Amino acid sequence: MPRRSLSHLLAALVLLTLLPGPALAETAQEKGRRLAAQVGVEPGFRDQSVSGEMILTTASGQTSTRRFKARSVETGPEEARSVLIFDWPGDIRGTALLTHSHGGGRDDDQWLYLPAVSKVRRISSSGRSGAFVGSEFAYEDMVDQDVEKYTYAFVSTGACPGGGRCDIVDRFPTGRSAYSAQRLWIDAGRHLIRQVQYFDRRQAHVKTMVVSGYRQYQGRYWRASQMVMTNHLTGKGTTLTWTDFRFNQGLKPADLTVNALRRGL
Repeated sequence: MPRRSLSHLLAALVLLTLLPGPALAETAQEKGRRLAAQVGVEPGFRDQSVSGEMILTTASGQTSTRRFKARSVETGPEEARSVLIFDWPGDIRGTALLTHSHGGGRDDDQWLYLPAVSKVRRISSSGRSGAFVGSEFAYEDMVDQDVEKYTYAFVSTGACPGGGRCDIVDRFPTGRSAYSAQRLWIDAGRHLIRQVQYFDRRQAHVKTMVVSGYRQYQGRYWRASQMVMTNHLTGKGTTLTWTDFRFNQGLKPADLTVNALRRGL
């Protein structure tokens, strides 16, 4: 080896020995958390509204469709309020789910408005594992995913569903949950969720959600146009489709409260 190349190599090795330990080797837990924390970072985002459809599919392939509108507003770091209101068909019209997502690992708050009886029902912590209006999405699937509510482990890098490269990360709920773990496929380039596998308390793989049709709005906000949740125990599925995203329309936190829910938002 030429003397110049050897001297450069030795200098590089000396510098490496002087670096702090974490710079040399990131643990699986540290890397998993870092990758998860990069998901959904959107400077300048304040609020959004969107229209959507929920398509329920039985094990035999029969489908039924519901339509809804959803709104959300940020209330602080890792905190938000959101509401999803069904407007079709008539038997579910006016049914609404209000969610207050809290940061710092604190429990979220959820309320379901039932127009047939004009009642607001608070969803308890133990009730969040239940199915949201008969779909394959649980109430706990409908909240913002605060990084502080999980521990993490990086698994590997592999193919994303639908193409591309994904970082695969396991996360483990630290609070009450129907799940023992979730496995995330995170787009390695854009830091977007492409797939989630859900494991129950007995570590059985019970559900999979595939997220697709991402589009960028206003040059900064990435949103999926479809989420498909498949229940591997029952063979049923639920598809959520999203259209007509609108951002920073002046929505206020006071617009998304329990009192506003009772008034019909």
